[in-house]
Amino acid sequence: MAIENELRNLPGVDALLKMEAARSLIDRYGQRLVVEATRSWLGSVRRQILDGCPCPSEQELVEGIAGVLEQWGRPTLRPAINATGVVIHTNLGRAPLCAQALEAVHDIAQGYSNLEYDLEVGARGSRHAHAEDLLCRLTGAEAALVVNNNAAAVLLVLTALAQGREVVISRGQLVEIGGGFRIPDVMRQSGARLVEVGTTNRTHMRDYQEALGPDTAMLMLAHQSNFRTFGFTAQVSAPELVELARACGVLVYEDLGSGTLLDTAAYGFSHEPTVQEVVAAGLDLVSFSGDKLLGGPQAGILVGRADLIDRLRVFPLTRALRVDKMTLAGLQATLLHYLKGDAEQTIPVWRMLAVPLDELGRRARRWVRRFRASGLDAHVRDGLSAAGGGSLPGETVPTRLVAIAADSPDALATRLRGSDPPVIARIEDNQLCLDPRTVLPEQEDALLSAVLTALSSMRG
Repeated sequence: MAIENELRNLPGVDALLKMEAARSLIDRYGQRLVVEATRSWLGSVRRQILDGCPCPSEQELVEGIAGVLEQWGRPTLRPAINATGVVIHTNLGRAPLCAQALEAVHDIAQGYSNLEYDLEVGARGSRHAHAEDLLCRLTGAEAALVVNNNAAAVLLVLTALAQGREVVISRGQLVEIGGGFRIPDVMRQSGARLVEVGTTNRTHMRDYQEALGPDTAMLMLAHQSNFRTFGFTAQVSAPELVELARACGVLVYEDLGSGTLLDTAAYGFSHEPTVQEVVAAGLDLVSFSGDKLLGGPQAGILVGRADLIDRLRVFPLTRALRVDKMTLAGLQATLLHYLKGDAEQTIPVWRMLAVPLDELGRRARRWVRRFRASGLDAHVRDGLSAAGGGSLPGETVPTRLVAIAADSPDALATRLRGSDPPVIARIEDNQLCLDPRTVLPEQEDALLSAVLTALSSMRG
């Protein structure tokens, strides 16, 4: 009986909308959306009453409706602070763009552009031209093509150049990367027939030679992305496969995965073959990502022989995989920094990888002083940062971490994720740790404020 009385006390939609506070919501959000939010909130309140909760006051109901509207109107895609130390964090959007790329995207997006208009001849042009010349200059390739990500590049190559024919690949390179992207699955989707050679840990030249036949379209190499094999291993090098392919009249294609234009050994990692080195080895086609070690927007970049790129450019699937004007603007601005030779100073990914350990220590000590001044138990400790994003798998570089002692590090991490902007940290040895390497300088104040606010609310 008590529940029935509480339900009777619950006002209807019309009654609530007549309240002055509700009318202000209508002025802000519009009649239709406020009516939707009111019905939704009243449904939630009815369920709460049936669970034994009392009926809220009319003012509380309107506040609840305002909360629903605020939640509906809040973007789910939000800027975040990456304090994990993983530079190319796939879950956090991979590579942040440099200032010039952001400016280029803004300039191109706010109005019209010559995306597919040739200014010299005054007629239709090609969007592919805006990045091709730069990519060819930087990699030494004859031609280049940009699609919407590297998975799309792999699918395009296999579909356009090997559909209905055989593609030979080592079993040790049949990788699965994040999101369930598997090389064998992509081959089936493309219509190419997979021919596996060798074993998981060892593949020899004779394995490829024995697999070649009249239906062979290409030999394929795939970067091991987010894992490495050690010990009793063997793989045939790209130059050796090129020599075999030339003798047999088949193509050689390599999916480089992340791809880099700079020598990773200069930043404390092992040497990752650069795109330039792979192109110089004579491969027919090479593909790599735009938003990993390159440090640009999401894109799949194909470089190689001009006749093959021409075939890919006019293949019907290419239109479905093409990139938009904002991607091309950001990519072009990023590539220009490589052309000028200042990528390490301007592109965030390389700035983070190159930052000296002493500087990381200074930033960490500054954060600790700020935390201790507020009575927090924090200290600097040694740690490791990772390139991430399937780049340089298993490799790390030294860093300095700010470790915060809390009764519940997990609860603190949860509160930080709920801050504005969200802060993503990591937990090590039952302490919440912040890595300065991946925190952009302009985000530092927001990070410190979020930590202090979160700990203060937990104490309260």
